Amino acid sequence: MSKMYDIDKERFQVKHHFAAGVYAKEMVFTPEYDFKQHAHKYDHMSILAKGSALVEVNGTNTHYKAPAVIEIKKELSHTVIALEPCVWYCIHPTDLTDPDEIDESFSTRVVA
Repeated sequence: MSKMYDIDKERFQVKHHFAAGVYAKEMVFTPEYDFKQHAHKYDHMSILAKGSALVEVNGTNTHYKAPAVIEIKKELSHTVIALEPCVWYCIHPTDLTDPDEIDESFSTRVVA
């Protein structure tokens, strides 16, 4: 399990998917669960497949309702807060297959 997040296994589950240089982190989480604020070294795409969430990027909040495709620009701190049960995918280009190594290689920082 990724060291990037404090994991509450009752409120947050993760699955890892790999195919031809693409990694998809599938996350299922409950209302009020939030990812810690973090940033990535490059632009990336996230997909809200189910539910609704508040996405805070550099202090600006945007509400998304599934289905939604969201682009997060590189080096912008962002947090995701579930407003109802969510299924969320983060999509990253990589040939790596170790989830902790992937998080370490793509994330620029975790803000406490």
